[in-house]
Amino acid sequence: MNKKIILLSIVATAIIVACKSGNDTKANVLKINLEPKSNSAVSGTATFTEKNGFVTFEAKMSGLKPGVHAIHIHEKSDCSAADASSAGGHWNPTFKKHGKWADIEHHKGDIGNFTADENGNGTITLKTDEWCIGCGDVSKDILNKGLIVHANPDDFTTQPTGNAGGRVACSGIIK
Repeated sequence: MNKKIILLSIVATAIIVACKSGNDTKANVLKINLEPKSNSAVSGTATFTEKNGFVTFEAKMSGLKPGVHAIHIHEKSDCSAADASSAGGHWNPTFKKHGKWADIEHHKGDIGNFTADENGNGTITLKTDEWCIGCGDVSKDILNKGLIVHANPDDFTTQPTGNAGGRVACSGIIK
């Protein structure tokens, strides 16, 4: 009888471990829709996929003026203002200077620039271990922040905004 209980305990433990291990590699995916702001016609989607400790961000946009535009994560998921000013400033939980993503000094929200083609379509992709989706770590968690597309490129110098111009699209990063 004791051998059966031990065997059942071993099997149950193995099943629990196997199930837990499988969950560690499952992707956490969040897809959001960008809405036009500041009388623009910009729209698009952004997808955040977290897997194995990394978040991959991909945004696809249309309705942009051809050329270079900045995209940032902002402090709040509130896109209610016509100019998206309700989303606050750049998300900067580590209190760093504004800069390029690859530089030591940058806001966690300083995603960077992308180029819209002659038809006004643009895409950008970033993979990082500096973000998480709903982990609760205030220095990494992107939930309840805002994603903003700007009218102009980020100059990576002007503090604290990068002189990226008006906000032409916004979405709350919410589930």
